[in-house]
Amino acid sequence: MARFPLFPLPVVLFPGALLPLHIFEPRYRAMIADCAEGNQRFVLLPPGNDDEAPASGTVGTIARIRAVQALADGRSNIAVSGEERVSLTAVAAADRPYLIGDVTPLDDLDELPVSPADTARLLALGERYVVALSTMSETDADADLAVDPGTLTFQIASLTEWDFPTKQHFLTLRSPRERVERLLEALPAQLVDVEARAATHRGAKLNGKGKHPV
Repeated sequence: MARFPLFPLPVVLFPGALLPLHIFEPRYRAMIADCAEGNQRFVLLPPGNDDEAPASGTVGTIARIRAVQALADGRSNIAVSGEERVSLTAVAAADRPYLIGDVTPLDDLDELPVSPADTARLLALGERYVVALSTMSETDADADLAVDPGTLTFQIASLTEWDFPTKQHFLTLRSPRERVERLLEALPAQLVDVEARAATHRGAKLNGKGKHPV
């Protein structure tokens, strides 16, 4: 068990993924300042009902601060990376303006391995997804995807356009095999859409710049 500052937010941070955050509330400004002086880490997890403290058993992810851009009015933009998944044991009493909680690791369960064919298929779909997103954002297509199914599934899930409840449920799944199967079912349809949008974006960039046949 370990104790971390808690950042309740309806956003999912997957292990191995990067996430930008805008920090504006005074209590979370204080949290980021304290983290910067400490181990650079806090837990990102869903808020409780009606913005109450998260309930025991809520699953979140340890976030490590990778970069901080301080703004003139005290706000800041930060970039965090997802580390291990955790389950909230209890919110602890603290004299800080933000919540602090005790958490335990949420590891994958031992089960039958994912087949190399399914892993290869998922990796290929993920690489195509990265290329399409890079085309639309006009950035380099640096996939850098993992080859082990456990990490790969979370990296690809972070790219999808699933809504928050779907992503949060996916985060709680402890079977890499189940996560692979769910992505292989959902990703092809999403890929058709994102590649079509990428093609439209690419065409718009070239519109009026290409050579026309005589």
